[in-house]
Amino acid sequence: MRKSQLGEFEEIVLLTVAILQDEAYGFAIIEEMENRLNRSVSIGAMQTVLKRLEKKNYLTSQLGEATAVRGGKRKRFYHLTAEGKSILQDTKEQRLGLWEAIPNFIVKFAKI
Repeated sequence: MRKSQLGEFEEIVLLTVAILQDEAYGFAIIEEMENRLNRSVSIGAMQTVLKRLEKKNYLTSQLGEATAVRGGKRKRFYHLTAEGKSILQDTKEQRLGLWEAIPNFIVKFAKI
């Protein structure tokens, strides 16, 4: 088992970066999360977790080209690292193991 564990918000951000692939930048990540999860996300919380995930080496980032739409500002694009993909896979396996350990869980709720 790894020393480092993902918090729920960290996991969701990593999964969203994986979904967006080459279009994963701050606002796009927030928008995708809000649309998929019906969950409000502040830009401050997003910036904090993105920096933390980079520090943990789960993400890398690079600045894109300046655009007129953003007044010449450049977007910072995020990408999963091999370590980021690995921690997501580990987290998925842990969660599936817990779900599978619940006796008759799916059967009980399928009858409702």
